[in-house]
Order: sequence, then structure tokens, then C-alpha cells
Amino acid sequence: MGQDNPIARVIRASELDTRMIAMVAILLVIWIGLDVLTGGIFLTARNLYNLAVQSSVVGIMATGMVLVIVARHIDLSVGSVMGFTGMIIAWLQVDIFTLGAVWNWPLTILIGLTLGAVIGAWQGYWVAYTGIPAFVVTLGGLLMFRGGAFLVTDGRTVAPMDPTYQLLGGGIHGSIGETWSWVFGVVAIAVVALLTYKNRQSRKRHEFAVKPIAVEIALFLLWTGLIIGFVLVMNSYYKPRSEVARGIPVPVLILIAVIVAMTLIARVTSFGRYVFAMGGNPEAAELSGIDVKKTTLIVFVIMGVLCGIAAVITTARLNAGANSMGMLAELSVIAAAVIGGTSLAGGIGSIAGAILGAVVMQSLENGMVLMGVSSAMRQVIIGLVLIGAVWFDTMYKKRR
Repeated sequence: MGQDNPIARVIRASELDTRMIAMVAILLVIWIGLDVLTGGIFLTARNLYNLAVQSSVVGIMATGMVLVIVARHIDLSVGSVMGFTGMIIAWLQVDIFTLGAVWNWPLTILIGLTLGAVIGAWQGYWVAYTGIPAFVVTLGGLLMFRGGAFLVTDGRTVAPMDPTYQLLGGGIHGSIGETWSWVFGVVAIAVVALLTYKNRQSRKRHEFAVKPIAVEIALFLLWTGLIIGFVLVMNSYYKPRSEVARGIPVPVLILIAVIVAMTLIARVTSFGRYVFAMGGNPEAAELSGIDVKKTTLIVFVIMGVLCGIAAVITTARLNAGANSMGMLAELSVIAAAVIGGTSLAGGIGSIAGAILGAVVMQSLENGMVLMGVSSAMRQVIIGLVLIGAVWFDTMYKKRR
């Protein structure tokens, strides 16, 4: 009967991942449910703008966590590394360098990203070249760098940050405005059209099966609708006491850039193929000539850099460096990757799935805050959601 189902035929022809379709459907149900429970507040332009900004930090780190887990490792230190790196950035910008100097905030960003890479390399070295399990190394990192974040300024919050730097946090002026948001939308639609055309031509050239033209057009129109809808929502949120549209927030643009870069790394580069091969079968990957140790080291370096990027957005948004930044963020990041379909057994995962997982996590957190749910109950509910997501993933794989 399933073979004759027209919906199943369309899904097969479109080559869409049924698990991703199910996740999107679940997200929509969550959004509608939260909107009803919050009296229509959740799906307002203001809240969706804030949700987009809130999802950026978790989403950025979740893209790196996908590679870490795919390679059969885990990184429990991401929240602490983000907090430590953010405190270093804030301390340098406020206490060490001349506030207002043109090179001040770009230099602190560069130092922060470099520090993240160094921390990632340090942890990756212990995992790759000494054989200590990543769980132990990064658990130690969680404790060390959380303590380090406190020791940087003896627990003192440092502020304010450079005014230009604050734009990276997506505050009142941290967005690109209505006009540039539409420019971004048009460019994004053009890129989708170009990629669709090039993919179709490539399939024909290599004599692979191509999607029916009607399906190609339908998918393109779907993406176009999503892009236009996103821009409309971002432009529907105005700056205080004005009718000036904020547009797309800067943290979301950074997230999009990270998604594109990480997707290319995971799906196009040989390094990405090595990571998935390692996760599928480490012994076979090593016998085939893959430098497993070097690849593992690079995976942790990438994770460290992404923690640095998340630290930049967080300190810019808070307009300060606080030693509590990133507290328990590692749980949200790991949960986002797992909810997005990344297998804890390694070898399976997707960047897009991790982003959906991050949005699901932040939607639940955001909605429950709007409903006035206590912090303790929020943790209970999110924990149950995580268990449910893993159960769903297990059942899905068994059915396949």
C-alpha cells in the first residue's frame, strides 16, 4: 500500500529526508501549541526576532558538536570554553586595550577566536594522541575553564563593550534594516535557484536520475516562500518608539555564514568525508589511510573556534563579560545535535538537523519563560523532550 501512496511517491521523488520532514512538523506543532498557551505572544514578530537571536549561539556551537559526535567523541566543555573565551575578550576590551580605538574590538575578536582554537587543539591533542577518552578530557575542561572564567577578573563583571562591537549581539541597532534584509533575501533566492540548476545539470552530466521538473519547481517555490516569510517577520519588528524595521539581526547572519561553512566542510571537503568515515568505522578508516589522529585534532579545533564565535555574540549581546556565561550551555548544544538526528554511536549527523534541534530547544525554553514556568520545571520538561527525541530517533532507524 505504501508503494501506491501519492504522498510517499512525492517524498521519494523530492529526495527529502523523512526524518527532517517529521522534525519540521513537530516544530510547527510546538510553535502553534506555545502560541495558544501564551495567548498569541509566542508567534509575534518581536518574540520570533528574539528567538532567532537566542538560537544563534546554541546553533553555532551545535554545528561543531555534530562533527565531534559523528567522529565518536563528545565535548562537555563547550559552555565553559565559551564563558572563558568571552571573559578574556571582555577583559581585554575593557581593561587592557584603549576603549574606542579602531583596532580594539577586531583585535579582541581575533584573540578570542585564536584562544578558542588553541583550547580546542589542546583538548584534541589529549584525545587524539594520548588516547584519553574525550569524555574525561572535556569534563576536565568543563571544570578548568569554568574556574578560569572566574579567575580572569576574580568574578567581577566587566563592561561596557565597544559600541560597534555591541552590534554583533543583535541589540537595538544590531540588525541590517529593512532594505538590506530584502537584498539578502533576493540574493538568497538567487543562490537557491543557481544551486538547483547546477545540481540538475551535474546529475544529467553524470547520468544520474534527476528529480521531476515539477518537484524541482515546487521545492524552489517552497524555499522562496520560506526566505520571503523570514524576511517579512524580521522586518515586522520595529525599533522602540518608531516605525523603523529592524530587519535581520547580525547574530542570525553570523549563524547563516557558519551553517554554510560547516555544511561545505561536512559535505564537500575530504576532511568532512574522513570524519564520517571515522565515525562509521574507525579501524577501517585508519587502514584506508586516513590520519585519524590529525582529523580528530582538527575537529576539536573547529569546535573551539565556534565556541569563540558564540562568545563574541554573547558578550556583545550582554554588553559585558560575566563569569556565568555559557553555564550549562553544553547540555543545550549536545541536546540540539542529538534532537537533530546526530547518532551518539557516531557516523550519522547533519548540520541542518542540528540547527532544527537548536530551534526546538530554544523554542521550548522561550515559550516556557513566556508562560512563567519555573526554572526547575523547565529543566524537567527539556530533559523529557531530549529522552523522547532519542527514542524517536531509535524507532525511526529501526523502521528503516
